Amino acid sequence: MADAAITVDGARKKYGEKHALGGLDLTVARGTVHAVLGPNGAGKTTLVRILSTLLAPDAGRIEVAGHDVVAESRAVRLRIGLLGQHAALDEELSGRQNLEMFGRLYHLGARPARVRAGELLERFGLTGTGRKPVRAYSGGMRRRLDLAASLIRDPEVLFLDEPTTGLDPRGRAEVWASVRALAGGGTTVLLTTQYLEEADQLADRISVVDAGRVIADGTADALKAATGGDRIDVVLRDAGQLGAAVALLPAEKDEISVDPDRRLLSAPVTDRMAALSGVVRALEDAGIEAEDVGLRRPTLDEVFLHLTGPTGPTGPVRRDDRTKEAVA
Repeated sequence: MADAAITVDGARKKYGEKHALGGLDLTVARGTVHAVLGPNGAGKTTLVRILSTLLAPDAGRIEVAGHDVVAESRAVRLRIGLLGQHAALDEELSGRQNLEMFGRLYHLGARPARVRAGELLERFGLTGTGRKPVRAYSGGMRRRLDLAASLIRDPEVLFLDEPTTGLDPRGRAEVWASVRALAGGGTTVLLTTQYLEEADQLADRISVVDAGRVIADGTADALKAATGGDRIDVVLRDAGQLGAAVALLPAEKDEISVDPDRRLLSAPVTDRMAALSGVVRALEDAGIEAEDVGLRRPTLDEVFLHLTGPTGPTGPVRRDDRTKEAVA
């Protein structure tokens, strides 16, 4: 792919007897936000460490910004930024002092480092922090400052490894807004996350990873569509009628999810409007009172469970192949 910022072809990495990456393939287009979505242990952090030249792969062809991560590691490092899972900030220094320090570490002179620190503080809404030490920052402010530090050199490609882990909803929203602004400025962003909502909110394209390989790839909408199209949700007034209502939904019993605590039934449907009117009529005829009936697309949680199954992807290889074809 000529306009690819990242190309990974058959990446492999093994720790002892454990395969962290098992022939992973990935292509990230320039100027996009690409999410790598998967649970703990899926291989996401290993992938980022290889892409950022911190770890050598055992096998595979891997290029970032047009340069091989092994043979041209210095050229890669000059073109990337990295935000790891843990903040790399001095707690006793202010935000400005931290950014100036990073500027000097990147071999900027004293004045250019001050100028760049001021630009980034303004860009990330941190100019009002003054001389306050980083230890007094909120979680969201720290993460935004850490993100600013990763942009000292204005990189072509930015790696964000689970950037909102441990943040409260406000802090997460602050980081999301910053990532959107970066993408709007043309930076290529590779985002690893285990938060499905985060991938849905930020990414132009999503690669679902499990057991060290990509099991599906596509836009959020395409992945949801490949899971089986629309779903109908029915919330009953009486949880005791859930069993009777299951038989009235236009789906096989094993396709219907039941949540007794929320008095909720959910099932896949093919014909949206026919399913909606049919279910409402069937419930009325059966004397079952519904508080709410609605249509929706599958969530990315449902997509991930559909792709990996309850015990992971060791068995359903053919299903993965079909999904890749469906969302290509």
